[in-house]
Amino acid sequence: MPTEIATDVYDLTLAEADGGRYRTFLFDGDAPTLVDTGLEDTVDALADRLAELDVEPERLVVTHGDPDHIGAIQAVTERYALETWVPEGIEVDGHDPDHRFGDGDAVGQFTAVHTPGHTPNHHSLVDEDSGVAVMGDAVFGADARGLPEGHFVLPPAFFSANLQQADDSLENLLPYDFDVGLVYHGESVTSDASEKLDRFVNFAGKPA
Repeated sequence: MPTEIATDVYDLTLAEADGGRYRTFLFDGDAPTLVDTGLEDTVDALADRLAELDVEPERLVVTHGDPDHIGAIQAVTERYALETWVPEGIEVDGHDPDHRFGDGDAVGQFTAVHTPGHTPNHHSLVDEDSGVAVMGDAVFGADARGLPEGHFVLPPAFFSANLQQADDSLENLLPYDFDVGLVYHGESVTSDASEKLDRFVNFAGKPA
């Protein structure tokens, strides 16, 4: 069942396995926008969630190239007439993106922010007008690492190409103001998200 996290912003959980979730996010508006696709074998679940909301998506924006984020792009674009936006440098099987984007680019209602480390071409997406940021896998919800939810943690080193870079690149998000930070692993942060991220980045005793 879709969960409305902020006004017209929905968590579409597509599957649960091994204690984790596979999800996409839907921003409903003038051009209903999916952020990421889920896995190739969760397309029917995605279609079911969209049917529950009676929404036909028009745009797809991809945060990075991991299979749980872009694996269904061919199947999703065959099912829906989508304008597609994919970060520069990401290889896409079975689909030629309509647009490529990089750091600072406007992507629909979002500003793209390069947050490498988890993967080299990872981007977060900030919609300051709605006060919502899609963090991609730049961070996880704290409960994904066994901590209380409502805060961010770094993704595990096991899943990161360069954990130090992932840590450093979070500073790229600090100029932006957003109340909600959407994550794909663990629970999203639904209040004071940019302030909590700032405290995480600028922790007490951090070397200057």
